[in-house]
Amino acid sequence: MPTIWLSDSQKIGVAFCSGGGFFLIGGVLLFFDRAMLAMGNILFLIGLTIIIGLQKTVRFFARREKLKGTAAFAAGIVLILLRWPLIGFCIELYGIMVLFGDFLVTIAGFAANIPLIGPYIAQALERVSGGRRNAELPV
Repeated sequence: MPTIWLSDSQKIGVAFCSGGGFFLIGGVLLFFDRAMLAMGNILFLIGLTIIIGLQKTVRFFARREKLKGTAAFAAGIVLILLRWPLIGFCIELYGIMVLFGDFLVTIAGFAANIPLIGPYIAQALERVSGGRRNAELPV
């Protein structure tokens, strides 16, 4: 099996981000369970920091064009912790779309290679992203 171009610490970061995604999905499936949503957020942020580094993470969230998304993401996390998980998750989802919407076209390129359902997933992701191609990515 060929190795991925990630370092060992970045592979651990990918595992944290994946765990965060699973906890977020689990929290939604369990009718917006506050503890699972909070754990998913924490794991996702830890994983992102491990993957791209602390300085690049701070730079990514502090960019002028990303401040609205950062504020929405942080407000969503705070609302989840203050026992408003449904409203907090919706606001957080908006922040995620603003922050990471540029990556959807990249993800769609990878998803297009999945047999049978790949082209449909890629088409949906490109439609959601609004056609933001060649956007400035943080890494």
